[in-house]
Amino acid sequence: MKIALLGYGKMGKEIEKIAHKRGHEIVIIIDKDNQDDIKSETFLSAQMAIEFTTPETAFDNISTCLLSSVPVVSGTTGWLSRYDEIKALCEKQQCAFFYASNYSLGVNIFFHINRELARIMEHYADYNVSMEEIHHIQKKDSPSGTAISLANDIISLISRKLLWINESNSKDDEIAINSIREGTVPGTHTVVYESEADIISIEHRAKNRKGLALGVIIAAEFLINKKGIYTMDDVLGISNK
Repeated sequence: MKIALLGYGKMGKEIEKIAHKRGHEIVIIIDKDNQDDIKSETFLSAQMAIEFTTPETAFDNISTCLLSSVPVVSGTTGWLSRYDEIKALCEKQQCAFFYASNYSLGVNIFFHINRELARIMEHYADYNVSMEEIHHIQKKDSPSGTAISLANDIISLISRKLLWINESNSKDDEIAINSIREGTVPGTHTVVYESEADIISIEHRAKNRKGLALGVIIAAEFLINKKGIYTMDDVLGISNK
């Protein structure tokens, strides 16, 4: 598979390594110093674009890929207020778009466990739910996209919770997300249900970026020759129902 890599930070470099190990070719790397190359013939020769850039540039990058009929796998967070526009553009162009807030296979299994636990806890109002996420100091968005996905899944399944807030304390209808930025932590997410009697918690702790990068390449391999919108649930065969 010929891949155009958009974004060449720590994740981009790790994705490049995994892509080569799995027999794929990186035909072009586009970063902040050569952004105009996204209009080049070399970019158009790519069978797949992988986009890990910034919240400020992600929407334009993804739009350009779809308008160029280049399928795109994106892992940039912090831009999802415009997700419906990308979905509509993908459908109009009859192209393919894959998005996940986190590509780690372990995290996506964690998402599934989180949903199943929320379904159970819907029936037990004595338990309040809160969250904590810890990331390295270079992470720009807060809370993380993974934390937002976890919180939104809980909100969709627990009727007494209506929204999340990026604070340590919350009202009865809110989920508090405590965001911590320290050191070089690749990512830790914890969901806690607490009552007067006890505490139930689930946690995912990333050890490095390798699992994320592998998930990205697996997603790209999955997307080849497809049209439409896909997520990691499609790759793992997990149903939200």
